[in-house]
Amino acid sequence: MTESSDEELRCIGCGAVIQTTDPKGVGYTPKSALERGLKSHELYCQRCFRLRHYNEIAPVSLTDDDFLRLLNQIGQKDALIVYVVDVFDVSGSLIPGLHRFVGDNPVLLVGNKEDLLPHSLRRSKLTDWVRQQANAAGLRPLDTVLVSGKKRHQIDRLLAKIDHYRKGKDVYVVGVTNVGKSTLINAIISQRSGVKDLITTSRFPGTTLDKIEIPLDDGHKLVDTPGIVHEEQMAHILPAKYLKLVAPQREIKPRTYQLNAGQTLFFGAIARFDYVSGQREGFEAYFDNNLMIHRTKLANADAFYEKHAGELLTPPSKKELQSMPALERHEFAVEEKSDLVIEGLGWVTVPAHSSVVGWAPKGVAVLLRKAMI
Repeated sequence: MTESSDEELRCIGCGAVIQTTDPKGVGYTPKSALERGLKSHELYCQRCFRLRHYNEIAPVSLTDDDFLRLLNQIGQKDALIVYVVDVFDVSGSLIPGLHRFVGDNPVLLVGNKEDLLPHSLRRSKLTDWVRQQANAAGLRPLDTVLVSGKKRHQIDRLLAKIDHYRKGKDVYVVGVTNVGKSTLINAIISQRSGVKDLITTSRFPGTTLDKIEIPLDDGHKLVDTPGIVHEEQMAHILPAKYLKLVAPQREIKPRTYQLNAGQTLFFGAIARFDYVSGQREGFEAYFDNNLMIHRTKLANADAFYEKHAGELLTPPSKKELQSMPALERHEFAVEEKSDLVIEGLGWVTVPAHSSVVGWAPKGVAVLLRKAMI
């Protein structure tokens, strides 16, 4: 079975071409499982089967070139692009240069996981903020809609917008890894057909490996594309068992700290925030509710980390820290109320006229943006 075969079989979980010869290759399925899958019309590769039933993950061999090739293909189609971002990690889920890849195709911007943000935040304000972030990245979407694929919030509204804007065209759904794209498409399929959890989903980056095509009523199709790997996200640094900290499952409860200049917050042993100068202020931290936050003095923060990382400060453990990059320092002068973002982990809302430092494992982006809340 090859890429060019007209009768190629594909995993309905991740879209990979099924093969029975290379157990370490993408799309491998034992022959016995292939026969069962053909009879039941539920054909999954071994990787997806294990992921669905045992929450095991196997490494995959897709490269940046594979993703670039897929993006370039999309620009050559005549289609509606549904661009999914994670509202909890908007900065980390923007695809660099996407506006150059979509060509002349219209873009519908979808902010997924809106259920993670506090109910008190007006959704109209959040919608406008997400649109502004996309504009700053060079994208001019036709419209912006907030949804929760997991909670099935606003799926009908999203479907109505897709039908309105696609004008009889195919629909390509794009996004970086871990934005909940496949969960969202499962919600769409369930809403339209009643079939539940068709596509493989998990917290692990890169679950969808190739295009998955879902037929629409008029003969066109909705295409789920593989998540574009954004290497600056925390998910690509953390040991797998801690990925729940970068993929929160419940509404985030902000934690408020009254800080004087010269104080530090540690987020487990994986990130750090220093308040270098400014007035005594309240700082709100938006991170997974289970992530431990510890406050100490900036003057002895380095020594404190050296002594307690992996023990008092966790995750990860002391042993796991040895295989992770060291924390890297990023300093910012804050002129207006802003968020200091540790990409893929969370953010601290910072008052104007202050100087702050964010620390994250080398390779993970730390940036300052206009305050969301």
